[in-house]
Order: sequence, then C-alpha cells, then structure tokens
Amino acid sequence: MEELDYAAIGHRIRAVRKARGISQEALCNLIDLSPSHVSHIESGKTKLSLVAVVTIANALGTTADSLLYDNIEISVNAYDKDFKDLVEDCTEDERDFILETARQIKAILRRKAVSAKK
Repeated sequence: MEELDYAAIGHRIRAVRKARGISQEALCNLIDLSPSHVSHIESGKTKLSLVAVVTIANALGTTADSLLYDNIEISVNAYDKDFKDLVEDCTEDERDFILETARQIKAILRRKAVSAKK
C-alpha cells in the first residue's frame, strides 16, 4: 500500500472543524492534544494513529471514513462523496428528512419507470 495522504486527511479535518464552527483550541480540548499537534495534523505534517482519527471524528461529529475515504483502495463513487458532503453539516433531523425525501423520490421514479414500460 502506498503512503496515506496525510495532507488530504488534515485538510478534511480542518474543513469539518470549521464547518462545525469549532476553533482549533476547542478541538484540542475535546481530544486532549496540544495545539501544535493539531496544527501539524491539519497541515499534514504529522501522521495520525487510528485512535487519533477516531477520536477526532467523534469530537467533530463525523465519521472516520469521511476523513479517510480517498485513502481506501476501494473506488469511491463520486455520488457517494457528494451525498456525504451534502449532509456533513446537517443535524440528525435534517439528515432524517433528506433520507426520507430521497426514499420517496426513488419510489416515485421507480413507479414512473414501471408505468413507462407498460
């Protein structure tokens, strides 16, 4: 396996942190790491342990896979990433609403497809 893209991981951590309105100092307090260490993580100058990735993901209310997705050898579908990005900053209620709306739209599209075949 090739080296992980720590700069990309750090960039995503910073982007999620900022989208959540969390200062770097507040993140440091949440995950018990020094400001310089978090700065090095966000700039890709240091490697992260799996524990650090999970701890940061939990503190930011996101998933480890959303921070690591382009480092996983399985091809990531562009639509999957777009949907993840879409709901990344949503509340749980907003996510539930979007999911239910998407399910209803899918059902309507499938009914239309069946009707068109008849």
